[in-house]
Amino acid sequence: MTRTLHVSDDVRALAPGFAHLVIEAHGLTNGPSDAATSGLLDEAAGRLTARLAGGAVQDDPHIAAWRAAYSAFGTKPSRTRNSAEALARRALADGQLPRINRLVDLYNAISVAHLVPVGGEDLDRIKGGMRLLRATGDEPFATAAGGVEIVEHPEPGEVVWCDDEGVTCRRWNWRQGVRTRLTEESVSALFLLEGMAPMSHDELRAAGAELAENLEKTCPGARVEIGEVRHG
Repeated sequence: MTRTLHVSDDVRALAPGFAHLVIEAHGLTNGPSDAATSGLLDEAAGRLTARLAGGAVQDDPHIAAWRAAYSAFGTKPSRTRNSAEALARRALADGQLPRINRLVDLYNAISVAHLVPVGGEDLDRIKGGMRLLRATGDEPFATAAGGVEIVEHPEPGEVVWCDDEGVTCRRWNWRQGVRTRLTEESVSALFLLEGMAPMSHDELRAAGAELAENLEKTCPGARVEIGEVRHG
């Protein structure tokens, strides 16, 4: 059984078209990016180009829905972009996607190929339950600036993912914190795929199934569990 993440009522009211899917994986073997994960990233960039067919990323219906959700909690989507749009723009501008490590490469490839925000958290670093809520502004967020770890705080009303120790991702899926990110030492992970209508639940499941398949190929022997799509 994958763990259940809690979405607060005020976030549900803000974005009634929101849905999410959790994948848990244990017994993973991470490491530096390799030829296989680099190939998946290149393939994803090609799939993105074909999907857009010359159109702009922000005009994709799913990305437009995310932009509307960001605007609803007071963030300018042209300055603070959801993770899928930011990655897609980078792929189009640079001609390729960044190589981070094998696990991050895998979920970044799914994000770009399906134009869906995907995040990965080290399960061994998550403290308690995870929840999506509107911040008070007092919650700690561990990040880095100039190579030094620092603590920031979200703006009051900002949509954030939190665990019992603080914020794990700011502005919904804009910036992940350093405390729970996947490193080359990570062996257990939670992957979170986030959809917004008009993306269907079947499309979200298809993206999740592809990620699970790639995890099993990249990490033979890993135990990968796909949860149910949850509305809100």
